[in-house]
Amino acid sequence: MSAPVSRQVRYRLLRQMIFDGRGKPPPLAARPEPASWGDAAITGSCLGHSTVLLNLFGVKVLTDPVFSQRVGPGIAPFILGPKRYFAPALMPRELPAPDLLVISHAHFDHFDAWSLRQFDRQTPVVTPNATGDLLHRLGFRQVHELGWGQSLTLNPPAGPVRLTALEVAHWGARKMRDTHRGYNGWLLERGGHVVCFAGDTAYTPAFARLNGPLSPDLMLMPIGAYDPWIRAHCSPEQAVAMAREAGARAFVPIHHSTFRLRFLTSWPPAKIIPVSG
Repeated sequence: MSAPVSRQVRYRLLRQMIFDGRGKPPPLAARPEPASWGDAAITGSCLGHSTVLLNLFGVKVLTDPVFSQRVGPGIAPFILGPKRYFAPALMPRELPAPDLLVISHAHFDHFDAWSLRQFDRQTPVVTPNATGDLLHRLGFRQVHELGWGQSLTLNPPAGPVRLTALEVAHWGARKMRDTHRGYNGWLLERGGHVVCFAGDTAYTPAFARLNGPLSPDLMLMPIGAYDPWIRAHCSPEQAVAMAREAGARAFVPIHHSTFRLRFLTSWPPAKIIPVSG
C-alpha cells in the first residue's frame, strides 16, 4: 500500500487547480447523436469525466451528471475547484430526457448541483447510502438509496431495469467531516444483459465476484487521477485488470481527460488498453 499523500503535495495540487488561467474549455472534436441510437442494443457515449449517457434497450440512463465548467464548493461562477479541459460532448438541453439518473458518490466531480438542477425533479435517482439528503435538497422526489449488495428494480416506460450497488475502494465524503456518506459502483441489468458502471475506485478484487452469470457485457471503468491518489483511484492497467477479472466483454475508460485531478507532464494522459489480446 502506498504512503499517504503529504499536506505539501495536496496544497501544490490544489493551487494548480485553482489558479488555472485557461479560457473557456474548447468543444470536443466529435459529438454523439443519441437520436440515431436504436433501442435494440446497448448504445451510449461518455460525455466527459464520469458522465455517461446509456440507452439500455430503450431505457435512457445518465451517470454522474457533471456539465459545469468548474467543480467544487461555492456558488457559480465562484467555484473553488478544477476547470474542465474540454466542454461536455452534449449539454443537458441536448440530451433525451433520462429515465434514470445514477450517482456513484457525493464528490463534487461526480455530484454537481448545477448539473442536476437541469433535469426534471420527477426523474428517479439511484444513489449510495446517506446521500439522498443532498438530492432531496435539490427537489428530487424519487430518490433510492442502496448499500453494497442491495438491489432495486425500476419500471420506466420502456421496461424494467434492475440496479445493484457494488463494493468499490474509494470514499464518499463531500466535505471534511461527512464521512458517513456511501460510495458505490453499479450493476445495471436489462433483457439478460449487464452493464457495470464502476464509479470511482482504486484496485479491488471485488469486481472478480461478477465473473460468471453477472459478467458485464460492458464495463465503464475509471482510469484517471491515480497520481498521487493511487489509494483511491486505479491506474489504467489496474482498471483493465479488474475488467478482465470481472469477465467483461467490452471495456470503456471513463474519468480521464476532463478535470486535472493529478500531476501531469502532458495532456491528455489516457493510455487506452484493450481488454483482450
